[in-house]
Amino acid sequence: MFHRRPAALSQLSGNTSAHLARMSAFEGFSRSILVSILPLIALQTLGNKENVALAYLLGGLLTLCITLNIGTLERLLQRRWVVTLGGGFLILAALLLYSRSTWLLPLGIGLRSAAASVYTVCLSLYIMDYIGKKELTLNESRRMQYTGMAWLIGPLLGSWLVERHYLGLPFLLSAIAGLAMIAYFWRLRLGGDEVVRKARSQASNPWHAIKRYSAQKRLRIAYGITLSRSCFWVTLYVYGPIYMIEAGLPLWSAGLLLSGVSSLLFLSPVIRRVSDRFGTRQVIYTGLTITGVSLVALGLVGDPDPIGILFWVTGAMGGVLLDVLGNIPFMRSVRAWDRVAMTSVFSTWREASELLTPMLVSVVLVFFPFQAFFYLLAIMHFASALSTSYLPRRL
Repeated sequence: MFHRRPAALSQLSGNTSAHLARMSAFEGFSRSILVSILPLIALQTLGNKENVALAYLLGGLLTLCITLNIGTLERLLQRRWVVTLGGGFLILAALLLYSRSTWLLPLGIGLRSAAASVYTVCLSLYIMDYIGKKELTLNESRRMQYTGMAWLIGPLLGSWLVERHYLGLPFLLSAIAGLAMIAYFWRLRLGGDEVVRKARSQASNPWHAIKRYSAQKRLRIAYGITLSRSCFWVTLYVYGPIYMIEAGLPLWSAGLLLSGVSSLLFLSPVIRRVSDRFGTRQVIYTGLTITGVSLVALGLVGDPDPIGILFWVTGAMGGVLLDVLGNIPFMRSVRAWDRVAMTSVFSTWREASELLTPMLVSVVLVFFPFQAFFYLLAIMHFASALSTSYLPRRL
């Protein structure tokens, strides 16, 4: 199916959707180059999985506070400066994480996640302001391709550099990519790009929107879908590298795993066409089910074992289906006049997952082996899959 470009895009030189996707690539590379080494640094610095979970929990609390106040930040600073602030968080986080300080590590983790949340909220608002609902799937597919390139290169490059004792270089490259994202954003803005002009939607205090968001069934379902997806990715990106090392594999294999699953994002055009043929709801249901079954299989494997890598990968296959389409239920359900407030609430799925995942891990480790966590996460995915039946058939 061919998608007609909306008027706002047709008026521009070049493809504005691609401009936004390239900006996402800079942001994605800044985070991805540290993703395979950060859990291992945290483990070395803090000593055990329980302390690693606590560090991510504290970082998640900081990120949640920032995300819930993005609407307030936008009202005070205007959206262009909020985007710039998000890029600044990336740079500062890289410096804090490089210190390897026990006290600064949670702060760096929190600011790194906050940067992703700020960027995601602002980008989503720009997209919903200027790109029609019928073009959302095409735009998300294109953005995932560019993001996939960043996440294909970043994890493997980061672990490769550390293994060759270039310990500071991944953090330097992360900071440079954050600076490049800021520079590219301002180049687009000063160049007259319609999508990064003054915001159409108005900011409001997101704290007042939580009750209104919770009262809308479709928005609740959309939140559950993205929360489940994000909990899986948090598990993969935090505990996946640790799993590889405990399975007796070398450090570079952790980067290879994360880069490999990121390469699945290049299937975005295929996923978009499948959703056009079978419906977005059906593809989302399939993705949640695939990931849920894979998590059950990981639990059955037991202690870390190379065979478990297969189920990490199949789980990621389901996760990529959700990466491409998981935000569509929200974008097509939210009311135009309520976008800023609802998007600020919706975007807390990232922080909620970064809080919930280490919290569940901490509780599980008190009573059970780590494998029991996989079963809990699988139950969450199956419940979200069932909830999709309440969404419109042709979403």
